[in-house]
Amino acid sequence: MTVTTTTQPRSWRTALLPRSLRAQLLVFLLAAILLAGAVQGALAYRSALDEADTLFDYHMQQTALALRSGLPPDMRELGQGLSGEDENHEFIVQVWTNEGLRIFESAVGAALPQIAVLGFTNVQARGGTYRVFSLQTRAQVIQVAQNMAVRSGMARTLALRTLAPLAVMAPLLVLAVWWGVSRSLAPVERVRRQLARRQADDLSPVSDEELPDEVQPLVTELNLLFERVQGAFAAQQHFVADAAHELRSPLAALRLQLQGLQRAGQDDAARAVAVERLSAGIDRATRLVEQLLTLARQEAAGAASPSDVVDLRAVAQLALADAAPAAQARGMDMGLLDSEAAPIPGRPEALRMLVRNLLDNAVKYTPEGGQVDLQIQRAADGAVELVVEDSGPGIAPEHRERVMQRFVRETATADSAPGSGLGLAIVQAIAQAHGATVALDASARLGGLRVVVRFPAAAASVA
Repeated sequence: MTVTTTTQPRSWRTALLPRSLRAQLLVFLLAAILLAGAVQGALAYRSALDEADTLFDYHMQQTALALRSGLPPDMRELGQGLSGEDENHEFIVQVWTNEGLRIFESAVGAALPQIAVLGFTNVQARGGTYRVFSLQTRAQVIQVAQNMAVRSGMARTLALRTLAPLAVMAPLLVLAVWWGVSRSLAPVERVRRQLARRQADDLSPVSDEELPDEVQPLVTELNLLFERVQGAFAAQQHFVADAAHELRSPLAALRLQLQGLQRAGQDDAARAVAVERLSAGIDRATRLVEQLLTLARQEAAGAASPSDVVDLRAVAQLALADAAPAAQARGMDMGLLDSEAAPIPGRPEALRMLVRNLLDNAVKYTPEGGQVDLQIQRAADGAVELVVEDSGPGIAPEHRERVMQRFVRETATADSAPGSGLGLAIVQAIAQAHGATVALDASARLGGLRVVVRFPAAAASVA
């Protein structure tokens, strides 16, 4: 046989992102750092370029202003200092007379065309672009020019220098983020190691010390789950131990009855008696196993919240029909007193089993010809009460709490009727699963036992 499994397709976001919370935090934070660094670097670079342009313009303007009072006597030395065959020199200075005669140039062969625009302007000359500042005095026009290619190179150099601290700090910031994320998730890793070292039967609470606020509720709920599972395991162990103990007696009785059947030999009368006893023993063992399975199912379903709306009166009528043959066989008067419809949230079969167990117990322990009454009534606070009363011997007050436990029977009535002591335990388990309570009392009207199953007002208010 080939078993195929299907997996849900992962979304593109889930497929791209790592499953580790630590890795996701690092990816998001590092991506944010890189993006912010790139934006900040671009803005700083652009700002440095603008500042460099402003600074170069200022130097050009100051150079021109320094020459407006006239050419100094050592102009030849100034010209030699500013001139040269290298076209990448910083500034080119030209001085023109007001009649348009060039009387000075700082670089041989670097003459630029005279322009009529004063102030800053860009001109195309010598196969490139020049930034030119022109200043006119009474006797001359001073021009200071700079090659834009040279200017841009120097500006880029200055701008790149401003990015050096950012390039140094980015790796340090990445390391700081990695350290911070690792330190923040260290308690989570500690919890993971605790759980990884545990054995299957270790349900002790997990330490939530120093856990982040976002993770601490998860560990708290995990500890509560461990507590519930531990309680369920303990109840299961007790149940198995009690069931094993209770099954010994019927199994031993079946063995003895089988031996009696074997010893009967050819004696038909003895054989018939042995067969009858063996059949009765098998019925009792079957009934015990059925009750054990019922109790196990009800306790397992105890945590499930009932969702169906059930009419408790209709359920009680069905349970009365189930128990009627046994009551008629013993000549008992059993019926449902005046009751109104009572819708409550619950599981119909479980509630039917609850009512049937109460009726079976009442029929079993009430003497022949007795009376068993069932009634559904609404209390003053709005709660719904299921009441079963009988005319039997009842249960002594000091034993009423104990008989709700599994495999416990009232000593005064234990010999009068067969049973395993599971009927009221099943009733208790079903009632707890429905948020109801079970109370045992003496019946003032019939003189026997009075059992009240009380469903809370919140459940009874369901329409």
